[in-house]
Amino acid sequence: MQRKTALWIILFSMVLVIVACTNQTSTATPNQVPTTTSSQQANGAGAASTQPSAQPASATLPSSTPAQISKPSGVIRVKEIVPDVSNDVVSVPVSVVQNAWNTHFEVASQSGKMGFMAYILDNDIYVRASVCPPCRGRTYSLDGNVLVCDMCATTFNAKTGVGIAGACVNYPKASVRYTIEDGKITMKTGDLITAYQNTLKPGLP
Repeated sequence: MQRKTALWIILFSMVLVIVACTNQTSTATPNQVPTTTSSQQANGAGAASTQPSAQPASATLPSSTPAQISKPSGVIRVKEIVPDVSNDVVSVPVSVVQNAWNTHFEVASQSGKMGFMAYILDNDIYVRASVCPPCRGRTYSLDGNVLVCDMCATTFNAKTGVGIAGACVNYPKASVRYTIEDGKITMKTGDLITAYQNTLKPGLP
C-alpha cells in the first residue's frame, strides 16, 4: 500500500512538471523587431530632402533641366537677359543660362541698377556681382576658367571670383546665394545687394 501511494505521488509530481513546462513555452514569445513602414522611411533622418538648399557660389545643374546647347569654342561673350522680379525675389530660368552659358542681368535698387552675372562652368551654375569699380566695367566674358572684364581686360578666377591680373585685380566678384526651384535660379534681393556692395570694396568681405 505504501509503495502504491509513493508511485501515485511520483506520477502526480511528473504531471505537474509537464504542465508547468507547457505553460511556460506557450506564454514565452520572442522579442519582435518593429517593422519600418514606407512613411517612416520617407520621413527618416536619412531620407533626401525635397527642399532646395542655398548655394553660396555654385550648384550642379539638376538632371531634370533641358539639355543645354553645346558649349561654344573659345571666349564666350555675355548675353543680356531680363530677370523676373517679384517683391524681394529675383529669378532667371535655368534653361536660359544653360543655353547662353554666360549671362548678365540687372536689378534695380534705391541707389541705382546693380549688375550680376550667371554662367555655367564645369556643369555648375555660378551667380556673382558684375561690376569693376575702378574702370566701371559691367560685363565679363568667360574664357575657359577665367572671367575677363570687357572694359579693362582684368582677369578673375571664374570658380572663386578672385582677381588674377589687371587694373581691377583687387576687386573680387562676390557670389550670390540662390536656390533652384521650378526650373528657375531664385535669389533674394537682400543677398544680391550684399554681394554687389561687397564687390564695390577692395578685397574679400
